[in-house]
Amino acid sequence: MTILDKIAFSPDPKALLEQLHVGPESGLGIEILALLERAAPLGRPKAVFDEAFIDARGEDTVTIAGVTFTSRVLCENLADMERVFPYVATCGVELDALLEGMDDDFLRFGLDCIKQMALSAAGAALGCHLADNYGLTKSASMNPGAGDADLWRIEEQRPLFDLLGDVEGMIGVRLTDSFLMCPNKSVSGIFFPTEVDFVTCQLCHREGCPNRRAPFDEHLWIAKHGTAAPR
Repeated sequence: MTILDKIAFSPDPKALLEQLHVGPESGLGIEILALLERAAPLGRPKAVFDEAFIDARGEDTVTIAGVTFTSRVLCENLADMERVFPYVATCGVELDALLEGMDDDFLRFGLDCIKQMALSAAGAALGCHLADNYGLTKSASMNPGAGDADLWRIEEQRPLFDLLGDVEGMIGVRLTDSFLMCPNKSVSGIFFPTEVDFVTCQLCHREGCPNRRAPFDEHLWIAKHGTAAPR
């Protein structure tokens, strides 16, 4: 198990203001920049991952390091794989300290955006570490609960956390009873090497998603499911 907890966090004030559609000299802009000044030193993005090997495969299951996952699309994506990298990355619990006494909805949203920046820093550091230390220069990831519900059900968070061990003790991320992660700006999944560009968004019908990274791909849906996409 490898923990990455010395990740630099240098959020871009200009990018944050643009995301929130406020000017630096406006009243809201001044408040957001003051919040960012408080948040930047607190931010401690983190990630934990493991190098794991596939033990067995079924029609719609794959067993990794003794833990079985159920997802037809995951099985297809890992059909030619022997080695994968389960992981959890997070913005860190430290930024939530700023929520105390914060009753302004806009500032709370601004903090959420800052937390997303911290999560992005954790993801980038994890990607660089895997490339530098494991030669994983071309990779893709699948995430439980991302995209349409039947791609890889959110309940699969539990076996993924079981595979990694004490995730909360290592990087502070815990699962709720509904399999959501706390802190909210956290992501879990499995990285795998690939020469084909793939993101779960390509198989997701959810319109207007602020985190969409690729458009829905009808042809890929048919290839993965064997049927036309539902309307």
